[in-house]
Amino acid sequence: MIDRILALIVLALVLGFPLGVIFLVTGQFLMDFVFFYPLFMSGLWMAGGLYFWLHWERHWPWEADTLPPPLPGEPLISILIPCFNEGDNVVETIDAALAQHYPNIEVIAINDGSSDNTGQMLDELALKDSRLRVIHLAQNQGKAVAMSMGAVAARSEYLVCIDGDALLAPHTAAYLVAPLLQNPRLGAVTGNPRIRTRSTLVGRVQVGEFSSIIGLIKRTQRVFGRIFTVSGVVCAFRRTALDRVGYWSPDMITEDIDISWKLQLDHWSVFYEPRALCWILMPETLRGLWKQRLRWAQGGAEVLFKNVRGIWHWRHRYLWPLLFEYCLSTGWAFTFVLSIIFYVLGLFIELPAAINVQRILPPAFTGLLLAVVCLGQFAVSVLIDRRYERDLWKIMFWVVWYPLVFWLISLFTTLVSFPRVLFGQGGKRARWVSPDRGIKPFDGDKQKV
Repeated sequence: MIDRILALIVLALVLGFPLGVIFLVTGQFLMDFVFFYPLFMSGLWMAGGLYFWLHWERHWPWEADTLPPPLPGEPLISILIPCFNEGDNVVETIDAALAQHYPNIEVIAINDGSSDNTGQMLDELALKDSRLRVIHLAQNQGKAVAMSMGAVAARSEYLVCIDGDALLAPHTAAYLVAPLLQNPRLGAVTGNPRIRTRSTLVGRVQVGEFSSIIGLIKRTQRVFGRIFTVSGVVCAFRRTALDRVGYWSPDMITEDIDISWKLQLDHWSVFYEPRALCWILMPETLRGLWKQRLRWAQGGAEVLFKNVRGIWHWRHRYLWPLLFEYCLSTGWAFTFVLSIIFYVLGLFIELPAAINVQRILPPAFTGLLLAVVCLGQFAVSVLIDRRYERDLWKIMFWVVWYPLVFWLISLFTTLVSFPRVLFGQGGKRARWVSPDRGIKPFDGDKQKV
C-alpha cells in the first residue's frame, strides 16, 4: 500500500512537471521541450558514444578473427540458456554456444515447461556433447525462475546468459568474462546484440536502432558510470553478486531491468562490452514490435515503483541521473499529449496566450532538423559499429524513419504502461510466451557467427 502511495506521488510529480511548465512558465517552453528534448537526447547519445569510442573502443584491436584477451587460469564459464517453445531455434543456439573458441565451458539449457519438442531436442543434443546439461521444469515458471535454476546448477562463478534463439559469436563468452576477472566489484557485463531479422521495414529500422540508439545509449550510460539495463538476450554475471541480491525477481515482467538495478543498488558496477556480439531475432511486424516495447516500458515502470522508497538514500546517489532521465522521458510523453489536447481545444475555443499551442508551433524546418540529427546520429553509429558489421551503412536509407518509429512507440508505450503498472496487481509470477521472432533471418549474419 505504501508503495502505491509513493507511486502516486511519483506520477503526480511526473504529470506536475508539464502542468507546472504550462501555468508557471509559458507555452513556448512547453513546445520547446516537446520538440527539442529528443534532439537533446540524440546529442547526448552521440557525444557519449564518441567519447566511449575515442577513450576506449578505438584502441581495442578488432577483426573477425581477432582473439579476445586471454583469461588467466582459464576459469570455467557456464552458459545458461532458458528455453520455452524454442523447437525452431534451439539447435542453432546450442551449436553456437558449444562452438565457443574458449576451451573451458559448460552449457546449461533450462527447458521451462515447453509444450513443443524443445525438451526432446535438448536431450538429443546432450547425448552428443557432454558439455551440455539439460534441466527440465515441469511447468512454465518464467524466465527469471529458469535463469535462477540454471545459476544454482552451474559449476562456475561466471555465468553467460543468453536467450533460446540467440547465436553467440565464437569469442563472445571470453569477451564478456574478461572484465569480470579484472574488476572484483563488477557484477555484470552486457553484450552487443545484432539483429538477424530484416526482411521488412520494421526489421530494417531496428537494425539501425540497435546501433544508432541502443548501442550509443549503452556507451553513454557507461561513460556516466551507470547502465539503466543490461541486455536480457546476452549478458554475463558474477554469481557472487547475483547471490547477494537474491538472483532474478520472478514477479518482474522485465527481469533484465530489475537485475540491473538490484546489482547497482548493491554497489556492483555494470559494464558494456561491444565486442561481445550476439545475433538475435526481433519482431518484424508492428504488432510484434508494439507488444515487445510495451513490455519494456512496463518493466521500466515496475522497477521505478519497486525502488521508489529506497533510491533516495545518499548512498544511491549515483543512480539518481538514471531516475531523473526516466522521469524526464515519461514527463515528455505526457507533455506531448497535453500539447495535442491544447492544440485541438484551440481549434474550437480561444485559449490564453500562454497555452495557445497554435500560436507557438515549431518552425517549418523542424522536420528537416529532426532528419539531419537522425542521420548524424546514424553516421556516428556507423563510424563506431562498422567494425562489427561492415555493411551497416546500407541500412542508412531506412533510418530516416527512426524518429517516427522510436519516439512515437516510446510515447504510446509510456502512456499505456505507466497507468497499467500503477493501478495493476503486483506480485504475480511473470511467465513468458513465445514472442514474435520475425519473418526471415538475415542469412549473411550466419557467416559471421
